[in-house]
Amino acid sequence: MNDFSARAAPGPAGGPAAPLTWGQPRARWVLTATVLGSALSFLDATVVNIALPSLGADLGAGTAGLTWVVNAYALTLAAFVLLGGALGDRYGRRRIFLIGVTVFAAASVLCGLAPDTTVLVLARAAQGVGGALLTPAGLAILQASFAPEDRARAIGAWSGLTGVAAAVGPFLGGWLVQAVSWRWVFLINLPLALAVVVISLRCVPESRDPGAAARPDVPGSALLVLALGSLTYGLTAAAEAGPGAPVPLGLLTGGLVLLAGFLLWERRSRAPVLPPAVLRVRLFVVVNVITLLVYAALGAVFFALVVALQVGAGFSPLAAGLSLLPVTLLMLVFSAPVGALMSRTGPRPLMTLGPLVAGLGVALLGRVGPGADYVLDVLVPTTVFGAGLTLIVTPLTATVLAALPEEQAGLASGVNNAVARTGGLLAVAALPLLGGLGDGGLAEPERVRDAFVLITRVCAGALVVGGLLSALLVRTPAEQAAARAGPPVGRPAPPRAAVAPTHCAVGGPPAALPPAASPPVADPGTPGAAPTHR
Repeated sequence: MNDFSARAAPGPAGGPAAPLTWGQPRARWVLTATVLGSALSFLDATVVNIALPSLGADLGAGTAGLTWVVNAYALTLAAFVLLGGALGDRYGRRRIFLIGVTVFAAASVLCGLAPDTTVLVLARAAQGVGGALLTPAGLAILQASFAPEDRARAIGAWSGLTGVAAAVGPFLGGWLVQAVSWRWVFLINLPLALAVVVISLRCVPESRDPGAAARPDVPGSALLVLALGSLTYGLTAAAEAGPGAPVPLGLLTGGLVLLAGFLLWERRSRAPVLPPAVLRVRLFVVVNVITLLVYAALGAVFFALVVALQVGAGFSPLAAGLSLLPVTLLMLVFSAPVGALMSRTGPRPLMTLGPLVAGLGVALLGRVGPGADYVLDVLVPTTVFGAGLTLIVTPLTATVLAALPEEQAGLASGVNNAVARTGGLLAVAALPLLGGLGDGGLAEPERVRDAFVLITRVCAGALVVGGLLSALLVRTPAEQAAARAGPPVGRPAPPRAAVAPTHCAVGGPPAALPPAASPPVADPGTPGAAPTHR
């Protein structure tokens, strides 16, 4: 039993007690709190997209303003999620989780009451800070609280249910926008946040990393937010003035310089938010590159599709939201079987096939336009897209988190979250430039239709590249060792070992899989495990 397990569940008198096991009532409440808390962040990452045409008309926002409504949230979330993980390790995961939920709820009220675009963008940035605190803390709470043999089930359930929450976002947003007002896509967060706070105070145990740094790397986080902010602002400005204009060019150049400064600072920092050692772990780097590509494509598709359906093809907000219902249903039904399949095949086949299938679905979406058939041109492609997404999410998460040890669980989830959010952030910032949508183009049907065709092709290409990289470069530590040793003479090669989905830290030093003598951690979806979609 490690330090995290020993500290996870204090006894009635304040002393340590046994870690949580699957099926315990308290374990269910801990899982519920972390799923609902993370759903706040994941829902808001997608639900706002469906409201963009309505809030743009109400507040008089142009293309740049609408882009910043999305990117202000994504920017602070991507830049501070690393710091959020480190703060949780240092000061307590439950404490930081609750602070994050509270900040998120307060910012949601300000979003719902915003009188203009400026206030809305600032409130969205505050939401991102709250999300950066609660997202890594939620996953770290599960890692720290559950017994080792039940962690994979808990994390698998968390992954499947929060993935469904992200897919439900556009449907929920469409209904709220059409039935009530765009403001309710923010105000709906309040009862959810209240439930999370009540459950967490009553049921969620506190946990920390005894080896966490005394002073989290605030300067490194500041450099990262400045770098990403400069790059995002530069891409947004380039859509209006052109990429070669002095202001966008200066911002983009400054962003790259600040990013280099961040990496140099991390090498000198005593408590870096991105420890340089992780960049020497091949599997960790490869899978995070794939994460960047895949989530850049996903972020662009989730943003562009609902706008193209409403502005370019004339569908209602509810119809635009329903377009992603197949993604929700596929993830709900098949997240557990995919986990079971990964335990037999290893992650590489699924990480290869998933992006290729998703890329096909995105390419088929390019037919969306006036007179498009809702079933053949919208629902069928999103079903194909959802099938690919279902195949990739669990193996990708399990592989990147299993690449390193578990001692820095908050930082672990923070690194991978930061990579995924950065991919989506920069992709959405680049869309107006890529599609020629500057100067109010998001409100013009013909320009939106033309841009969407190009966007689908680029996103499909990014997904295909992600699949090819998975096929060529993803090798688990066990597979690398087996390849170096070769099969015994006169005996067949042993079957490939799957990555044990221990969901370990992504931000720690290099590590191998558990030794053969140790019992493997159960896979989410292993026969006998609770299905992740329940």
